[in-house]
Amino acid sequence: MNAFQIIISTIFVNNYVFSQFLGICPFLGVSSKVETATGMAAAVTFVVTIASVITWGIQKAILDVYNLQYLQTIVFILVIASLVQFVEMVIKKLSPALYQAMGVFLPLITTNCVVLGVAIINIQNDYSLFKTVANALGASIGFGLALILMSSLRERLELIDVPKPLKGFPLALIAAGLMSIAFTGFAGLV
Repeated sequence: MNAFQIIISTIFVNNYVFSQFLGICPFLGVSSKVETATGMAAAVTFVVTIASVITWGIQKAILDVYNLQYLQTIVFILVIASLVQFVEMVIKKLSPALYQAMGVFLPLITTNCVVLGVAIINIQNDYSLFKTVANALGASIGFGLALILMSSLRERLELIDVPKPLKGFPLALIAAGLMSIAFTGFAGLV
């Protein structure tokens, strides 16, 4: 599989949110407003891409060389946590309103399973550095697409009259399920 196929695959066919159900917490938690979802998508894109490159390098240069693969998860989480702290400081400085809007979900990027999942899948698939970057970018764009689609839909759903038991989170879950089913239509693309 070449880099272009990896990117298309991770955006549409194997979208981490809709086909692998990774990153559901921020997907549902931050997707109530498009502005917040866009900020989260940008933050996750930065963290996933940089974390994938760094973790790939650590895996190839240290963990594999010294036969320390059993430390992979711990090392990867430490790298991700450090990057998230950096992103949090930058967003707090550059956009305090976005920082407030993202609230608790910004530090939760550390435990966002998409970030760790992409880093581990890159190693499991034995991707080169170029393919690692392609997978990270595709996964990030796919995650961002899922967030922005969901937030756009949720903003519109707030304007319509729905039965009281379905208002809010239940309707968001139904919409997420329908979007997941819709994304299965991309299955033959790559």
